[in-house]
Amino acid sequence: MSDMPKVGELAPEFELRDDSGRAHRLSDRRGHFTVVYFYPADDTPGCTKEACSFRDNDAAFKAADTEVWGLSPQGPASKAAFRAKYGLPFTLLADEDHGVADLFGAWGEKTNYGKTYWGILRSSFLVGPDGKVAHVWPKVKAEGHATEVLAALSEARSRLD
Repeated sequence: MSDMPKVGELAPEFELRDDSGRAHRLSDRRGHFTVVYFYPADDTPGCTKEACSFRDNDAAFKAADTEVWGLSPQGPASKAAFRAKYGLPFTLLADEDHGVADLFGAWGEKTNYGKTYWGILRSSFLVGPDGKVAHVWPKVKAEGHATEVLAALSEARSRLD
């Protein structure tokens, strides 16, 4: 498991496919902000709250020329069902071998009901137009997270003007 990239560091480069099979490369987003958020599983209560929060703020992200990318280990079919069920307008990427989560330090040991296991650490990264990490949320609370991200995005954009 890697450490999470720090603010000011170049974000790890990756390429993953969405539910339609289209490849997304972080380097293709140079010149624009991108939110990269890691969530444990499609269509679970906390992950649904978080995804719907991003959905409900989609117009604000688009107005700020920012794409939201949600990553979890489930495959494309699961992503397509999750997107359809909740009308999610942003990109969902299948990180089936959790290789990208490893690069971002978002794969680690978790404990639930006294059981220890490895899984996605709910975390988010705001990647700036220069490809560098502009903000890190190492431990995300699903509820209201998109609002926190929008506030950090606004602050990061104001530093560019």
